[in-house]
Amino acid sequence: MSNILKYVEDNPKETQRLIGLEYEQLQQLIQNAERLHHEKQILLESKKVRIIAGGGGRKPKLSMIEQIILTLVYLRHMTTFQLLGIQFGVSESTANDTFNYWLPNLRELLPSSLLEQVKKTLLTMK
Repeated sequence: MSNILKYVEDNPKETQRLIGLEYEQLQQLIQNAERLHHEKQILLESKKVRIIAGGGGRKPKLSMIEQIILTLVYLRHMTTFQLLGIQFGVSESTANDTFNYWLPNLRELLPSSLLEQVKKTLLTMK
């Protein structure tokens, strides 16, 4: 479990500052994102032509919740993927791949105004 996830679970009132969402909103977003992810995986699996049975391969280092939080932390703080990788215990490329997978899914779930609240824009950084 990443330190950020543990901190958020131990201090739910700090979630707004770290991620840009209230703790209850984060929990609801995680539930909806997991549901959307499973639906997309089922659809993707149904289109595959398999020679070898599924279920093989290396398991991901980050749980689904940690992947979602990694994406939200990036949107909130606009840090580098190298630092994100260090924070979450994965490589820079894994952090980048995780972000690029979850961003379109979160765009489907969050209204654009809420997504912009989570994401710090360049105007607020000046």
